[in-house]
Parts: sequence; structure tokens; C-alpha cells
Amino acid sequence: MRHHKTIRIFGRKRDQRVALLRSLAEALILHGKILTTEAKAKEVGPFVEKLITVGKKGTIAARRNILAKLGGREEIMKKVVDELSPRFKERNGGYTRITKVHLKATDGHSAAVIEFV
Repeated sequence: MRHHKTIRIFGRKRDQRVALLRSLAEALILHGKILTTEAKAKEVGPFVEKLITVGKKGTIAARRNILAKLGGREEIMKKVVDELSPRFKERNGGYTRITKVHLKATDGHSAAVIEFV
């Protein structure tokens, strides 16, 4: 039984799930806003917020931690540390906003837009 297991599985194995989160996080960081399902948006939000919080330190160790979480995408890490973290310097969390949009016509899942505040 899955009592009190809070992570969403998405019907995928662990490596596929990690790849999904990384690609959603990269798209959000690059474009600032993405349209996805509500469950995926709720899962990627805290992932990206933790990256920005670590990026506020700006140290080499923080940069390496972000690289490890993103799978080695250096241009994404630079955008987090150089652009996004200074933008939210005065803010203590809550960097993303999830807006429910509509039900998808194909499969009935609720779609949502996740964007930076």
C-alpha cells in the first residue's frame, strides 16, 4: 500500500520520471512558462523552486549541485544562477504560480500553466 507516499509516479520507472522532471524544469527555466498537466505542474514546481533557492548562494558548490540535479546542462544552470536567482533575491520562496486552464479534450486530464511570478 502507498500510505503517505507523496511522490507522484506518473506510471513511469524512476529514471524515466527523473528525466521527465528534468525536461519540464529545463523548459520552464528557458521559456518562463509551460503548459502541462496539473499533476506534472505540481510536481515540477517545488523541484524548480529548490534550484532557485540553491542558486541564490551563487557559490561554486551551489552551481555544482544545480548541475547535478539538471543532469549536466550548463546553460540552464547559468540561467538559474545569473538571471533567475537575482530576480527573486528579496523573495523567500513561492517563485512559481500554477494556473488551472481546462480539461484536455483528448484524455480528460486537467491542464495547467506553470510560470514564474
